[in-house]
Amino acid sequence: MNLEKQLHEGLEAISGLSADVAHLSSRLLRYIELITKWNSTHNLTSVRNPESMITRHMLDSLVVLPHISGPNIVDVGSGAGLPGIPIALARPEWQVVMVESNQKKAVFMQQVVVELRLQNVSIRQERVEKIKPGNKVDTVISRAFSSLERFMRLSKHLCENNVDHCRFIAMKGAFPDMELMQLPPEFSVEQIIPVAVPGLRAKRHLVVMRCHSE
Repeated sequence: MNLEKQLHEGLEAISGLSADVAHLSSRLLRYIELITKWNSTHNLTSVRNPESMITRHMLDSLVVLPHISGPNIVDVGSGAGLPGIPIALARPEWQVVMVESNQKKAVFMQQVVVELRLQNVSIRQERVEKIKPGNKVDTVISRAFSSLERFMRLSKHLCENNVDHCRFIAMKGAFPDMELMQLPPEFSVEQIIPVAVPGLRAKRHLVVMRCHSE
């Protein structure tokens, strides 16, 4: 199966994806080309072949869409731009802030923004605890960033302007039993949602959390 067909079929299998699949597919393929090109010298991701990137990066990022709310999203520890850039491509009406302290990864994401003309993405090369939110944030999301406790502790201030409605979404593999036990009482878990990534057998879970208002 060629890359375009693989991606197109994967996108069509994701529920709640309202974007033009053909247009989104072509832009995601361009993004994959950029990751592949930069990966040879900058080691952005351990996933090397484009076929695996479709499943383990693009589709894995987009299955969260039915479970997150916009229009203001913050992606913490974005790395090569995941899940924030696929989300921004699928939801051009949303504003996505990418937070990444690693310079080479932040520079790569800036190049993606230029190449794909992403007007709804901004890159912040800083540690998340240094970020001062401007607009009210609706969703703070992380993928392979840290433990639940550390993610919440470092990111909780991002929702201070919208504490009652803002949600934190941690993308996890297996059910994170131990991490859940370590969450302090100021944070509560609202849902743990099992998600199926098209073409991927591995387990995936979304942990939906919130901070309690003072």
